[in-house]
Order: sequence, then C-alpha cells, then structure tokens
Amino acid sequence: MTQHDPAHATHDHGHSELGEMELRVRALETVLSEKGYIDPLALDVLIDTYQTRIGPRNGARVVARAWADPEFHAWLMRDATAAIASLGFSGRQGEHMIAVQNTPQRHNMVVCTLCSCYPWPVLGLPPTWYKSAPYRSRAVREPRAVLAEFGVTLPEATDIRVWDSTAEVRYLVIPQRPAGTDGMSEAELAKLVTRDSMIGTGLPQAEQLAAHKA
Repeated sequence: MTQHDPAHATHDHGHSELGEMELRVRALETVLSEKGYIDPLALDVLIDTYQTRIGPRNGARVVARAWADPEFHAWLMRDATAAIASLGFSGRQGEHMIAVQNTPQRHNMVVCTLCSCYPWPVLGLPPTWYKSAPYRSRAVREPRAVLAEFGVTLPEATDIRVWDSTAEVRYLVIPQRPAGTDGMSEAELAKLVTRDSMIGTGLPQAEQLAAHKA
C-alpha cells in the first residue's frame, strides 16, 4: 500500500466495490462520452491534475512553511483554516481545517469512516484507496497494520492517533521535518512532502533529501 500502486488485496477490493454514487458518476460519464459531450482523455488529465499535482502541491507548501516558520506553525496549529487560507488555499471541502502534528511520540492518520470527506484545497481529489471500504474500516481497527502495508513501520512506543474526517471538519497531518534539512529552502522542503505523508499513511521523501545532500 504505497502512494503509487498499493499491492495489498484489501485495496484490490476497493477498486471493485464501488459505491452507488461512484457507479452513477461512471454511468453518466459513459453516456456523455458516447454522445461526444466530453473527451475522456481530457477528463483523465483534469482528474490527474487535481489528484496528483495541484492539490498535494498546495498542501506541501503549507507543510514546508510550517517547518520553516515557527510563527506560521503556531498559527496553523491554532487556526488551520485561516493559516492555510493565508497562502491562497481555501474553498469548498476546506472550510473547517484542523492540523495535527506528528512527533516521535505520536503519529497521526486520517480516515473518513462514513464516506470520503477530504481536504480538496490542500490535497486535491482523494485517492481511490482512501474511499475504499477496507481502508475506512481497517484504519480504525488496526492502524499499525495498515501503515505497515503502506511501508510505514513505527516503533511500538509510538502512539497512533486516527482522526475521523467529517463534513464539518477535515484534517491535515503535518509530518515530522526530516533531519538534515536545516539549510533547505521552503521550495526544497516542499519537494519532500508527499500526499500520503499529509494523510498520515506515508513519510516525507527520503529520495529527495538524499539528492539534496549529494
């Protein structure tokens, strides 16, 4: 279970067990495509842009600013909605934000147990696995096992806190700043931040840090 291609069986179920709303959307997409009203390829590009580029890149900027600026970090933890909006990221699905900070003692992880509530302004569209029934149920019951499937193995002493996102409140995980990044700019720091690290199912990119050190 990684940001790229989750390989665990539970996530295979997530791709096949579509909810009623998603089935309706796909049926509508098929009809509109057949009638020539939409271009499926253009739609795929648009979805990819929001899911993997625009959204997560916004969140990465928020995290990088929090890492580099103690005053912004304090504001973010106190009033995440306002702090995030100050960087130009606000709107639908991001009206009520709460930032939760990872520490050596605590690791935070976000799930929406009822549907797929997700902070679009900072993370874009939710990945398929986030919306799947297996993730939504197992993240609460056995978060340590789910994290291990994503490749995140934490010390037994680290407490794992699972936050249930709702229509009223959405969460942004602030991952721990990697060691050895003191001389990096905000732009360089932002490259370390992954979408999954802001959900709590991943960690900052070690590969980017290694390249910087080289």
